[in-house]
Amino acid sequence: MAHPQATATATDPDSAPAPAPPALRAAARRKKLVPYWLLLPGILWLLVFFAAPLVYQASTSVQTGSLEEGFEVTWHFATYWDAATEYYPQFLRSVGYAATATVGCLALGYPLAYLIAFKAGRWRNVLMILVIAPFFTSFLIRTLAWKTILSDGGPVVSALNSLHVLGLTDALGITEGHRVLATPLAVVCGLTYNFLPFMILPLYTSLERIDPRLHEAAGDLYAKPLTTFRKVTFPLSMPGVVAGTLLTFIPATGDYINAELLGSTDQKMIGNVIQSQFLRVLDYPTAAALSFILMAAILAMVTLYIRKSGTEDLV
Repeated sequence: MAHPQATATATDPDSAPAPAPPALRAAARRKKLVPYWLLLPGILWLLVFFAAPLVYQASTSVQTGSLEEGFEVTWHFATYWDAATEYYPQFLRSVGYAATATVGCLALGYPLAYLIAFKAGRWRNVLMILVIAPFFTSFLIRTLAWKTILSDGGPVVSALNSLHVLGLTDALGITEGHRVLATPLAVVCGLTYNFLPFMILPLYTSLERIDPRLHEAAGDLYAKPLTTFRKVTFPLSMPGVVAGTLLTFIPATGDYINAELLGSTDQKMIGNVIQSQFLRVLDYPTAAALSFILMAAILAMVTLYIRKSGTEDLV
């Protein structure tokens, strides 16, 4: 038989539950703090190696002075206008080269990613290793190798001379004097080669998620292969297209190695200007201002691109 007091407590609607012991409350609080403790190393890393340098560069961009006399924060915002008006050709050239290389990477990378995702079969892992293999070689060495490939006596120039197309490329302004090295074509080729894996990997990841039964369903509905690609495959792979183009365009815009090794003074990009201002001219305010202008321009273009692309996965 139940004790009367226990029965009254159990049936009393106004009775409150007994408070949890202090030890249990402390354990619950610690459990809630675990995710924040896990985030702490990453937050500290960003503060030390991203936020702090960003603040320092922001203060540097509004300084005046010289290396001999020292620099002082004078809030000289005119440095931004002077840098933008003086070096806008390099800005436009960088965007143009990067955009061309991104389109080239997409044109080359999409068919390869499609092949690996749907047609490679047991060779899929081998092809993926071949895509990643260039990362095991230094970026600088890979670019120097292209300097040899595109040299005047190299195989590329010989093949183009045999096809008699260098005259046309000279007329278009992408080569000069029947040579490829030290021309816009050489810089774009270097950018395309070096950043091609950054395009292929996101594309493959996106294509690999597509259910092959969707292609079969499109065929059952009498869709031609081109229609299936246009209506099914490509729209479903848009997150990979957007991710790949961003991973290619952003670093390509700020690159200076390819223009330095494969181009001439007429092909200098904004990365070359920033590097020269920091390490040779020693004009730190101008270099910092150019860095912030480049970062702001890229952020604006990327934001507009993501919104226009309509890929909700990346917004």
